[in-house]
Amino acid sequence: MEPYNLSYEMVRDGYFYGIGFGIAAVLVWVTTHSMLLALVPVLLALFFLWFFRDPDRVIPEAPGLIVSPADGKVTAIEAVDSPGGQVRRISVFLNVFDVHVNRAPIAGNIQRIEYKKGKYLNAMNAASATENEQNLVEIGGELCNVAFCQIAGLLARRIVFQKKVTDWVHRGERVGLIKFGSRVDILLPLSCELHVKLGDRVLGGASVLASMPPPDVLENLAEISSQNTGPVPELVQ
Repeated sequence: MEPYNLSYEMVRDGYFYGIGFGIAAVLVWVTTHSMLLALVPVLLALFFLWFFRDPDRVIPEAPGLIVSPADGKVTAIEAVDSPGGQVRRISVFLNVFDVHVNRAPIAGNIQRIEYKKGKYLNAMNAASATENEQNLVEIGGELCNVAFCQIAGLLARRIVFQKKVTDWVHRGERVGLIKFGSRVDILLPLSCELHVKLGDRVLGGASVLASMPPPDVLENLAEISSQNTGPVPELVQ
């Protein structure tokens, strides 16, 4: 396990919410002497301490792997248009019970960060990918560029990203957080070999979403592409 993966087990916000509701429980008890009323902030304190958990993960070390930037369920896998051409988009939906810490899908330099204000549609709604508040991050890796987009959902009201352009990140490194229900989209080259399917549950930093073929295979694909006006053939499992 990499050293950067051992830093903490809970997002700092968890302590703020937990202590705040703990104090509220004491105040309710002192003023009302009602165990039932005091139980409400106690349960909320426990919920927030649990919600902001940040467990360590074993990060896969094999070259070319692209790991999930978030915990959740794979709800979409599709080819979409981007400024640089078509890419593969994998959508991961995080419900309120998932770990909400986000991690880097590959190692590399952060080349682009684009934050956009927007709506708070349900993250399961396809329109949330373009209309909701979101933060797009592109990482330049050794074999390819991979982007991921933190998308706020119906309950999510704050996107946190802790890095800046030119920062180096390790695969699986903690990089941010989306508070409460949300969605993360990952944009991959079409030449990637997929390792997940619709409905799969994934863990941020630990689950492999896809892998890039070795450089010699990429060269062969590029040669085929230059001789073919159609799309680049995709690798299959």
